[in-house]
Amino acid sequence: MKKEIIQIYTDGAAKGNPGKAGWGAIFLMGEDVVEIGGRVEHATNNQMELTAPIEALKYIKKHKLDTPIEFFSDSKYVILGITEWIFNWQKNNWRNAAKKPVVNKELWEELYELTQEFKPKWNYVEGHNGDRWNERADLIATSFAEGEPVI
Repeated sequence: MKKEIIQIYTDGAAKGNPGKAGWGAIFLMGEDVVEIGGRVEHATNNQMELTAPIEALKYIKKHKLDTPIEFFSDSKYVILGITEWIFNWQKNNWRNAAKKPVVNKELWEELYELTQEFKPKWNYVEGHNGDRWNERADLIATSFAEGEPVI
């Protein structure tokens, strides 16, 4: 029997960038939909874009969900970072192509460690383009950033 895939939509938001910030994640598990989110007083949009899949994977781990995972994100920064760039960063002692230290190294390390455990598939979805779940993830992240969570 084929295992169900957990689809996870993630997004991050920062008011002022950096500023008050939030992240959101939506889990689609068969008929079930689970939404989580959080808030940080001061962060960048990219930090929140990274925090969302990290927290989603922590949720999967906490609830011992042993199912293939597929992420959907409108952040090419996250998707390219975790599927391509990170290997060179690691090889080059956490220096980017410009030989500068990689920004958000701790978040990248945490995301990488979790992805080694769960081996998720990553998909890009265009932001603000009418995708129901991407729009909802954006609303969750923005609502947390604004201090008025919708969940």
